Amino acid sequence: MAKRKRLTPAQMTYLESEIPVLETKSANLAPIAQVAGEASASAALDELAGEMRRARESGRLIQDLPQEKIEAGYLVRDRIMADDAELRVLMDSLAARGQQTPIEVVALEQGRFGLISGWRRLTALRRLQDETGDEKFGLVQAILRQPDTAADAYIAMVEENEIRVGLSYYERARVAAKAVEQGVYETEKAALQALFSTASRAKRSKIRSFLPLYHGLDQALSFANAIPERLGLALSKVLQDDPDWAGKLRDGLVLAAPKSPQDEITCLEAMLVELQNGQALISTSETKSEALTTPAPKTRTTAYSPVPGIYLAYGGTPRDQTLTLSGPALNDEFRDKLLSWIKSNR
Repeated sequence: MAKRKRLTPAQMTYLESEIPVLETKSANLAPIAQVAGEASASAALDELAGEMRRARESGRLIQDLPQEKIEAGYLVRDRIMADDAELRVLMDSLAARGQQTPIEVVALEQGRFGLISGWRRLTALRRLQDETGDEKFGLVQAILRQPDTAADAYIAMVEENEIRVGLSYYERARVAAKAVEQGVYETEKAALQALFSTASRAKRSKIRSFLPLYHGLDQALSFANAIPERLGLALSKVLQDDPDWAGKLRDGLVLAAPKSPQDEITCLEAMLVELQNGQALISTSETKSEALTTPAPKTRTTAYSPVPGIYLAYGGTPRDQTLTLSGPALNDEFRDKLLSWIKSNR
């Protein structure tokens, strides 16, 4: 049997021994060669810096920006408000996983940036910083955009919200009207065609139908984004036929002072009944007056909110009066008290 060689233990001092330093040829380079090498390195650094600058300017580079340098009001926002529950879900996601999708900004003067898209993400990060005081939420991942015109910036904002979280028809109509008011587009038709170019003709038609509602009630509505499509179209039709009704609707909203989206919807529905009944009855009365010497008595309905959460509509003819109560405050206790009062006051 062959005799095995015994391995000697590793010498721990081997790596600690002095290693001879090898002289490089660069030390003996001629001055012109050394200058050429330094120039080549400088050119490479300049090229790298230029590429980084082009990547940043063309939107291929994500950068961290202090949120206080971002102006959320750079554009008139298409989204009126964010649902608190949905915003809380987004905040929880940002806190657990960080920001996964950058916002889009445009460079302004003095090192500031204007927000193009990503309003919900920016809002959620700002709330997280306010609630936690954590400095990490003070930085926002952003991509720098360079829209050629203000119209391009508006289109980018609308497209981002259309893809991520759909806007209500009222919000769509509002941003089109605001873009015209800001001088971005000459007409609302042009704004609709540009901002919603990918939408079908039927969808653009519905958005356009909400424009009378925006022009008539925008300042009076507290929860405009919650208005259902059918109710919004009906109100817009009434306002388009008779713009003078806008003042009465505004007065009714001020009197009702709705505290929730459902309160506002109920109030608008009650006043819509008045408008629709009034117009239909007046039209019927006018038709009869043409055929009869003595026209039938006209009916009139009045709707308002005597107390928050209750909406009252009354009217009819002298011989046939009507009274309708509606609203979220009409519970069993209120009904029992009302019936008891009616019985005791007959």
